[in-house]
Amino acid sequence: MSIDLTADEKVRYARHLILPQVGESGQKMIKSSSVLVVGAGGLGSPVLMYLAAAGVGRIGIIDDDKVDMTNLQRQIIHSTSSVGELKTESAKKRIHQINPEIVVELFDSRLTIENADEIISKFDIIVDGTDNFATRYTISDCCEILGKPWVFGSIHRFEGQVSVFNLNGSPNYRDLFPKAPPPELAPNCAEAGVLGVLPGIVGSFQANEVLKIILKMDGILDYELLLIDTQTMNIRKLRYSMNKDREKVTELSEEAISCALSLDEEESLDASHNSENMKEISPLEYMEKLKNGWKPFFLDVRRESEEKIVSLPNTSLRIDHTDIPSRIDEIPKDREIVIYCRSGARSAMVANFLKLSGNYPMDVYNLSGGIHLWSSTIDSSVPRY
Repeated sequence: MSIDLTADEKVRYARHLILPQVGESGQKMIKSSSVLVVGAGGLGSPVLMYLAAAGVGRIGIIDDDKVDMTNLQRQIIHSTSSVGELKTESAKKRIHQINPEIVVELFDSRLTIENADEIISKFDIIVDGTDNFATRYTISDCCEILGKPWVFGSIHRFEGQVSVFNLNGSPNYRDLFPKAPPPELAPNCAEAGVLGVLPGIVGSFQANEVLKIILKMDGILDYELLLIDTQTMNIRKLRYSMNKDREKVTELSEEAISCALSLDEEESLDASHNSENMKEISPLEYMEKLKNGWKPFFLDVRRESEEKIVSLPNTSLRIDHTDIPSRIDEIPKDREIVIYCRSGARSAMVANFLKLSGNYPMDVYNLSGGIHLWSSTIDSSVPRY
């Protein structure tokens, strides 16, 4: 790729060229740069679109997911016609609609400790567009090893965070957050919900930081964590520094990120291995047993906000899975129990908890696949949220 700007590029980037902080030399720096965006979802969407519009010469996208209808509320790089398509392919099409001169490299996989070094080493700057801690800590550790700067973004309901890590020796993510929280304290968008515009706001801040890094501008958010509350419109910055007691990361390891599994990743595990006593039952098996007169206690362990979206027929009681220990006496000990949630992860944890308590001699079942599998096998009118 020629670094000189063509006549068409001078027209396209005219508003950049008249900025003293950018100019033609700065636009050439943008054109010669490369950025890897990890995740083509809520955060990745605005990052990818704005970096493409700005003229970043080479953009990498890594994501193994396909576009789902529930994504469209916030993942603005995708459209209704993209549903079912790989997010990487959908994003590439949109990028080339915005700017056909951008070189786009696709990686249709998750970022893992097995592929992180090979992929991240190809790019100048890394952007975190994920919503799970396992990938985030992989980004952090790999960037520390390779000496790559990366732009962090995080969203939760109405709140967002942005920072820049590992820029010219600045602190890394583990200096601020040494270890990941347990999964039940770190729900992702699918579990906690998010206002659709929030990823656009946070992702735009991330794209802004990428361009500031490329242009070597002042005011970059290294050593600072930007905290955004879109409900109150309160925006503030938190200063942080290097943790001198922390051992530097020298290699990627499963052990280092093993505590960082997201709920989505837990849901991909076979819950039947979690307990010898807990049993699995599919929606089809459950319905067949009901036809034969079975009357189990049907427990919903989702949040109240999820119950308002949909509730399965014959639900006996809803208790948020985090409230189970304090409300366990409300769950009968003399009946068989079937527990459900959105996709089977939280219900499996609750089923294990009940059996391990030793107070539930009757069978306790986890409804495998939860509402998602119910929708695909029993009643397609049940929304998959």
